Amino acid sequence: MAAGAIVNAMSIDVEDYFQVSAFDRVVPRSAWDAMESRVTGNTMRLLDLFDEYQVRATFFVLAWVAERHPAIVAEIVRRGHEVASHGYGHELVYNLTPDAFRADIRRARQVLEDIGGQPVAGYRAPSYSITAQSMWALDVLIEEGYRYDSSIFPIRHDRYGVPGSPRHAYTIDRPAGRIVEAPPSTVAIGPLTLPVAGGGYFRLLPYLWTERGLARLNRREGKPAVFYLHPWEIDPSQPRLAADWLGRFRHYRNLHATEGRLRRLLGAFRFGPMRDVLATRLASLTADSAPRLAQVAVR
Repeated sequence: MAAGAIVNAMSIDVEDYFQVSAFDRVVPRSAWDAMESRVTGNTMRLLDLFDEYQVRATFFVLAWVAERHPAIVAEIVRRGHEVASHGYGHELVYNLTPDAFRADIRRARQVLEDIGGQPVAGYRAPSYSITAQSMWALDVLIEEGYRYDSSIFPIRHDRYGVPGSPRHAYTIDRPAGRIVEAPPSTVAIGPLTLPVAGGGYFRLLPYLWTERGLARLNRREGKPAVFYLHPWEIDPSQPRLAADWLGRFRHYRNLHATEGRLRRLLGAFRFGPMRDVLATRLASLTADSAPRLAQVAVR
């Protein structure tokens, strides 16, 4: 890749294989502690892979995991990556009340900052569950001190999505203030907005779909991509759980191929953490907030 190529955001949602939303009815939260955990080994493999390719990333860490495996957070920080919040209990935002959501993200941020020793600025909702019915969550995030969110997927999906929302990073004005939104990446083809952001799309669709999609974003649109993956997606040996056929298909399809595909992607594009990719917008956010803070102080 040319030295001046666009730097894309690499992000990892750190959760264990049994914590995904598709398995909510199969493995209740009360059973999580009894499950075999594989998140430490899988996350360490990703950290080693990023070291090999000299890539830094943002790790959206589920604080439930961080409490039980604090070495993960410590190692992410030690290797120069960004720690951000994936919440505490991996509950869908639109199933929570505002007070319950506030308690979840406040607890998560405290856990992550206590372990990592660094401020946590970013948040990503479990299963991208900030939707049209839960936009109030942005106000709670702002009030709790988060500076950017990466939860609003501009597509139509059975579990998430806000069709028609902006496809690239933007600043949202809310009653509580301002926050930067960094949506997972899509490409626009005619009237269609199609995902190229990673995760299940990276495994289920041919590799070239992602590669060409990111190239289109970088070269034709001049924009960075926001790519994501989970540690369990590089683990074909994980236990098989009894979900419905769609959940099993989405979760287990092509696990054996993910690491090889990721290597190809890391060799083809430049990647960095969200905080770097969003630096200009975050700096503007800070500058814009200064007069507001001054006005509040005067009152």
